[in-house]
Amino acid sequence: MIKMKVVLLFLFLVVLPINGDTDPSDASALRVMYQGLNSPGQLTKWTSNGGDPCGDNWKGVKCSGSRVKEINLSGVGLSGGNLGYQLQSLTSLTNFDISNNNLGNQIPYNLPPNLQTLNFAGCGFSGNLPYSISLMASLKYLNVAHNQLSGQLQDMFQKLPSLSTLDLSFNSLTGNLPQSFSLLSSATDMYLQNNQFTGAIDVLADLPLKNLNVANNKFSGWVPSQLKNINLQKDGNSWNSGSAPPPPPGAPATRRPRSPSTSDGGKKSGVSGGAIAGIVISVLVVGAVIAFFLLKRKSRKSSHTDIEKMEDQPFASLASQPQELKSVQAFEIPPAINLKPPPMERHKSFSDDDDDVSAKPVVPKKTSVAPTNVISYSIPDLQIATDSFSADNLIGEGSIGRVFRAQFEDGKVVAVKKIKSSAVGGGEDFIDIVSDISRLRHPNVTQLIGYCCEHGQRLLVYEFLKNGSLYDFLHLSDEYSSKPLLTWNNRVKIALGAARALEYLHEVCSPSVIHKSINSANILLDSELNPRLSDCGLASLVEDADQELDNSAPEVSMSGLYTIKSDVYGFGVTMLELLTGRKPFDSSRTRSEQSLVRWATPQLHDIDALAKMVDPALKGLYPVKSLSRFADVIALCVQPEPEFRPPMSEVVEALVRLVQRTNMSKRTVGNDTLKGEP
Repeated sequence: MIKMKVVLLFLFLVVLPINGDTDPSDASALRVMYQGLNSPGQLTKWTSNGGDPCGDNWKGVKCSGSRVKEINLSGVGLSGGNLGYQLQSLTSLTNFDISNNNLGNQIPYNLPPNLQTLNFAGCGFSGNLPYSISLMASLKYLNVAHNQLSGQLQDMFQKLPSLSTLDLSFNSLTGNLPQSFSLLSSATDMYLQNNQFTGAIDVLADLPLKNLNVANNKFSGWVPSQLKNINLQKDGNSWNSGSAPPPPPGAPATRRPRSPSTSDGGKKSGVSGGAIAGIVISVLVVGAVIAFFLLKRKSRKSSHTDIEKMEDQPFASLASQPQELKSVQAFEIPPAINLKPPPMERHKSFSDDDDDVSAKPVVPKKTSVAPTNVISYSIPDLQIATDSFSADNLIGEGSIGRVFRAQFEDGKVVAVKKIKSSAVGGGEDFIDIVSDISRLRHPNVTQLIGYCCEHGQRLLVYEFLKNGSLYDFLHLSDEYSSKPLLTWNNRVKIALGAARALEYLHEVCSPSVIHKSINSANILLDSELNPRLSDCGLASLVEDADQELDNSAPEVSMSGLYTIKSDVYGFGVTMLELLTGRKPFDSSRTRSEQSLVRWATPQLHDIDALAKMVDPALKGLYPVKSLSRFADVIALCVQPEPEFRPPMSEVVEALVRLVQRTNMSKRTVGNDTLKGEP
């Protein structure tokens, strides 16, 4: 009998891993991934409906027990499509390799969180690195070489202590290396060649590097001495010659000067170079103090308040310090212009018009620098592309200006936002705004392509998303719209993507960026219904009086006070639109139902009432548990007191859990449609 039990136990242990079902969240993520890749035949045994990845030995998938541990699809001939939106639920995945496939599109933003190896080399990806990579504390190997990545790297490498190999080579990445590179304490191999990086490489000086390739970039400065004894490839840059290295980043301007080199074997003259430098510095300091008091006496007529305003202004956040604006004027379509270029506008004050810079010489002056990672367009270029901003090309209008569809001679289509003249100050103010916006890089934020600042005109050029806005999908009647109805899966995906965009603005950007206009009209949808939050970084152009009361938080409506928690409220209202299909305010309804928040909030925790609130367009095709959890998130976001609303990172976590627990793909019928649960 004992032998029989041992045999049965052995058979049980052997058979269980083979026939055991894959973890539901892992299986769901792989099915969604397969569907996103357009169900390629080379992925043998994969299926978008049913199937067991671990038990059925799906191609390229390795498991440990019921959890997926490895996905290796390198060079299998994948073409087009995407990797789905549930990758983050693969919490046991440690090795993800889809290199050398022709995928295109952008790197998914919701990558598995516990990866040790990530290889996306040679996949044709564009855009930039997703922020989710910065949260992979166990990541050891990251390879995104031979793609089409562009723009400046985010400063997102603070929490990657295990990363030993980083390969960003053969892309079009620009700008200086992020300071957080200096925290890659395990980095031994780094490949940055064949990009367009600029600036110095001092941030790499103290890393334990053994192999470093920075060839064929636009680096300048000196190569740190610490890097000269490693395997270093550095040709194709603009290195400085000479023996004196630049001061390290953050070094004070008055640090002890170096002694000048001598040709007599180091013999010193009667007075050392350091002593001479000290005398010179002392004279300069005394002269500066005298000049300071003379100028201060001259500027006493300036008010103390104005000085404080000037001192604070250079460090003000674009989002949290909106300037006082003039009344918004009517939009005028400019006539055809054929003028000589205007005089160069440079060295204007960043302060308001009533600040007298000459009276405040002790205040440092902000110098505006045109951004290099976006295109500077001319007025004639944009006039031709928009047919002189014709009404036929008008695709939207907001409080700060109108948006036009533009098509260039090469066929490229973009969206051009023409800012009202009353909404922005001088040329340098606008350039500062453009610079701030150009640094916003996230898959769920509309990408700034270029700008125009000529002849008093201020225009922003964005990527064009042909599916329009979420508002169009939800609220335009069928007789005017040929757009497909949004399924429940799509609504949850849109909410999650928009939440990630706000999380990036509030909690990743430093200082935080307040959006100030969160509504369904500012959530644009791409061809696969992935959301892009528009008008990010334009809060300073929006007057409080211009805010739509329908989406505004109570504190904004009452006092004009706007914070990141006001954005959270606006996001909650947008989620209500997704759930109910109703507008934030609808005067055609009975008085008790006109305000969406007032009508819906008391019913969010009543499952019977909730079922009656759901958008009739869904025709009951949704999981009840998912609906209830969705409503719970809404209730948190639209609380009257700002301090009780959650940060967007908690909202993102709640929506991710919603997707994982619901296991939506198991209820998929037809084209991404969900059946209601009993």
